[in-house]
Amino acid sequence: MSGGDMAKPLLGHRSVEGEQRVAPAAGRTIGVLGSGDFARSLAIRLVCSGFRVVVGSRNPKRKAGLFPSAAEVTFQAEAVKKTDVIFVAVFREHYSTLCDLADVLAGKILVDVSNNTEINHHKESNAEYLASLFPACTVVKGFNVISAWTLQSGARDGNKQVLICSNNQEAKRIVAEIAQVMGFTPVDMGCMSSACEIENIPLRLLPAWKIPIFLALGLFLCFFTYNLVRQVIHPYIREQKNKFYKIPIEVVNTTLPCVAYVMLSLVYLPGVLAASSQLYYGTKYRRFPDWLDQWLQHRKQIGLLSFFCAALHAVYSLCLPMRRSHRYLLIETAVKQAVEKKMNIWVEEEVWRMEIYISVGIIALGLLSLLAITSLPSIANSLNWREFSFVQSTLGFIALVISTLHTLTYGWSRAFDENQYKFYLPPTYTLTLLVPCTVILAKVVFSLPCVHQRLLRIRRGWEKGRYVKFVLPSATGEYSSGETSSNV
Repeated sequence: MSGGDMAKPLLGHRSVEGEQRVAPAAGRTIGVLGSGDFARSLAIRLVCSGFRVVVGSRNPKRKAGLFPSAAEVTFQAEAVKKTDVIFVAVFREHYSTLCDLADVLAGKILVDVSNNTEINHHKESNAEYLASLFPACTVVKGFNVISAWTLQSGARDGNKQVLICSNNQEAKRIVAEIAQVMGFTPVDMGCMSSACEIENIPLRLLPAWKIPIFLALGLFLCFFTYNLVRQVIHPYIREQKNKFYKIPIEVVNTTLPCVAYVMLSLVYLPGVLAASSQLYYGTKYRRFPDWLDQWLQHRKQIGLLSFFCAALHAVYSLCLPMRRSHRYLLIETAVKQAVEKKMNIWVEEEVWRMEIYISVGIIALGLLSLLAITSLPSIANSLNWREFSFVQSTLGFIALVISTLHTLTYGWSRAFDENQYKFYLPPTYTLTLLVPCTVILAKVVFSLPCVHQRLLRIRRGWEKGRYVKFVLPSATGEYSSGETSSNV
């Protein structure tokens, strides 16, 4: 595999502590124990970054063809003797096979890159276990969060962070410099006790998305069941009409905007609750409840799921006229009009309602798309804090208001039609208005000058009931100190 851009470091050479240091020489020799996929990718990346690589294998002749020609493939004992920094790219179960090399490994830096198959599969981390087998060596945990694909294709095509931990600062510095020359960003995770946490990271499946996904699925099931009762079960029981064909598209399409609308309001509801808490207690230093703190941290994921549901709603809506059932209903309506000799069925109110409804919906989807794009790290990093806050807060709230207009336009005068209350259940969109309207009303209250100024003072450090020292001149001309409450 040719070097190409991989031979050029993608980042400057800074150590874990942040100060400028001299990077390892291009000709430094690095050892790799192992001949699996990760070991081969690691050797390729090291060679392309300018290092001399010695690969230790139990069958060097058979494995030599798998590695780049610039890498030397030899027996494990020979490879260990030629370098002071060795990447141990073997499974935990095979660590014991290296015990015969304990004497030649003494004083070396061992970089453990292994992972487990399950979270907390062992009582101690792999790195700690390796350190217990070779007490005369210095063990550094690192590179386990980097995939073999990222190593081969370069740091620009994958995760650039390399998490490193060790009980030896000098060993961490050396490994961090090697990572920087390879084009990655080293992150100091502290001492060896952090190895267990680092090894669990690649095994977690979207840890920040579990709660938002379960929330979205719960809302979807609730609204889907509600719409199923209204649109399918009700006509089947009351009118003996079979409308089960509506389930795959029409019922789903009625459910998706409800989920998107409520999820969008749930992005801004925790901010309202946090502001209310600060106003009530008169301080910003009081810790929020854990549930509210977790809610605030998951707002990005909730917003992206809202956009996903809104995009699906747009696609489903475009596909509505393509259904065979829709064509049959159009023909049936046309035949009825011909029989009744109705020449003009134009309803001005319905025409305007639908035009405004679609237009406002397109604008809302466009704003949600902008929010989703700016939440991407590559886009967010190009914005300063004021720009990012304007897009996510101001434009996000505008998107919520426009979505509310979209919902109200859809309802128009239907909320007052008794035929819409099937099984005495109100239309679905009236239920979705509860949380968003609460958020909008709270935002309006917070924008009032008296409330806004008080909240601004609290967020700048003012506290209710805090006492401030002051100095007053006495009758004799001397000054005396006193105290007063800051909320007086």
